[in-house]
Amino acid sequence: MVDRLKPEYEGKVEFRLYNVDTSTEGQELANKLGAKYVPTFVFVNADGSVALMEAGALPEDRLRKELDALK
Repeated sequence: MVDRLKPEYEGKVEFRLYNVDTSTEGQELANKLGAKYVPTFVFVNADGSVALMEAGALPEDRLRKELDALK
């Protein structure tokens, strides 16, 4: 679903996907943020502040809502 939304939000939202099983960077980021479940969505505003961190799969309408709310 994220791959399908990327073109729609191009230039507005930067998507970063990390594999915490195989990526050291992903593991370090998960530890820093306290993410314990896969998937975990972290929505970050342009100023670097975390707007929302949500564990578990999100339905498309909720994902759109959170992406649209980013500042």
